[in-house]
Amino acid sequence: MKILTFALMVVLQSSCALAQNTNKASSDLDSTAEKILVYQRSVGGWPKAVGKVAIDYDQELSAQQRLEIKADSLHDDATIDNKATTRELRYLAGAYRNTRNSKYLAAVKKGIDYLFKAQYENGGWPQYFPDHHLYRGQVTYNDNAMVNVLNVLQDLAEGKEGFEVLSEEYRKRALGAIEKGISCILKTQVLQDGKLTVWCAQYDQHSLEPAQARKFEPISLSGMESVYIVEFLMRQKNPSTAIIAAVKSAVAWFDKAKITGYDFVFIKDSKLPGGKDRVLKTDSSSVIWARFYDIPTNIPIFTGRESVPKKAVAEIELERRVGYAWYGKWPENLIDKKYPKWLKQL
Repeated sequence: MKILTFALMVVLQSSCALAQNTNKASSDLDSTAEKILVYQRSVGGWPKAVGKVAIDYDQELSAQQRLEIKADSLHDDATIDNKATTRELRYLAGAYRNTRNSKYLAAVKKGIDYLFKAQYENGGWPQYFPDHHLYRGQVTYNDNAMVNVLNVLQDLAEGKEGFEVLSEEYRKRALGAIEKGISCILKTQVLQDGKLTVWCAQYDQHSLEPAQARKFEPISLSGMESVYIVEFLMRQKNPSTAIIAAVKSAVAWFDKAKITGYDFVFIKDSKLPGGKDRVLKTDSSSVIWARFYDIPTNIPIFTGRESVPKKAVAEIELERRVGYAWYGKWPENLIDKKYPKWLKQL
């Protein structure tokens, strides 16, 4: 009887130990982080889509899918477009903080190294790296690509948002990359009659002259991306006189370029494909800005897929009219809240 009791105790103890080890192992894993690791390219960055299908980390991956994606890791589609790479880095940094899984930290380091490698000597970042064909090699502010990178590096340099786990060497490299990035931003702020305004959405990577990307993304002043460039500059502690001038000039331009008394709204129209249209509508309480402004004149411009600039959004084809953010309220919070607060801190 004593022998049986002792044997039973041994079995129970072994079972408890196994359960504890199993629980410990599972606590080291983050299911989303595990999927993110699958998609990381060998160069260190991440794609935004695979086979023209946007990556969705909420979707489960079969064992076969994981193998196929990993087998394609040499693909040169790593990008900073649509928050790709910066999104993954932010998630993995948090996952490492929560789990202390060394794989997640290794992936973060590899991803940060990718951002360092992708930066041009002039301080800008291309939309894709190493793929530079077409407009992918341009210095890209479009959809906040470069600013997203700079904000990750700023968090790293300040030791926050999970990036405090990286070494002092990484922090120093981040500070150097930020300095070069700010230099690029200051060099690319557009002058009109000798006065600083805002920024184009993309620039030639060699000359740093404003450049066109897709056919409906012309050379122009950006009413959207410029907001986030300004907000990044406002993150800098003890800003230089050049940064202060850049911010003040951009905010002055936003005030000059605002469009009062209108809003950009969807309306129902059963006669149209999709049953809707998007139009400018009078609204005495509304203030909006155009996505693109002509550089010499500050007149809003709109371009369909035929790449012929128009002066009214109603003049471009329906698909582009309803499928792109031609107007928005992007500078509103900057002007009303963030900028006044920043001025008081100078």
